Amino acid sequence: MAIVGPQFCAPYPVDLGIVRKVMTITDGNFAVTDVNGNLLFKVKEPLFSLSDKRILLDASDTPILTLRENRVSLHDRWQVFRGKSTDQNDLVYTLKRSSMIQLMKPKLDVFLAQNKEMKVCDFHVKGSWIDRSCVVYAGKSDAIVAQMHKKHTA
Repeated sequence: MAIVGPQFCAPYPVDLGIVRKVMTITDGNFAVTDVNGNLLFKVKEPLFSLSDKRILLDASDTPILTLRENRVSLHDRWQVFRGKSTDQNDLVYTLKRSSMIQLMKPKLDVFLAQNKEMKVCDFHVKGSWIDRSCVVYAGKSDAIVAQMHKKHTA
């Protein structure tokens, strides 16, 4: 099932690298590469903005998603929109922390835009800040959709 678009789906596991860039203005704050180091995505945070938002761009700087934090929520709620939009008609999904007491091993619920009641999540994420890892599951099941872990190199 393609959430953002079929061009971002693969029928096999894909290894990606995420690199945080420090002191960069034009190329984004994060870079996502394939195993050969080819740039696939960038994440930019506006320098001088009152809202807490980030923009996911492809390698040619085309905006794919805009992530915006809802600061008045008790559950660290983020909304994700298509392209550079923050219009509710372009909402793709909402992400919220399952509980405020989970700081070191957060659990997140993801609700797709058409899931307006938000009673049962479409995906859930379990993570560990210490291990720098997370696993994404389908709904409330144990079926793994994606996973991330810190790369350990010698």
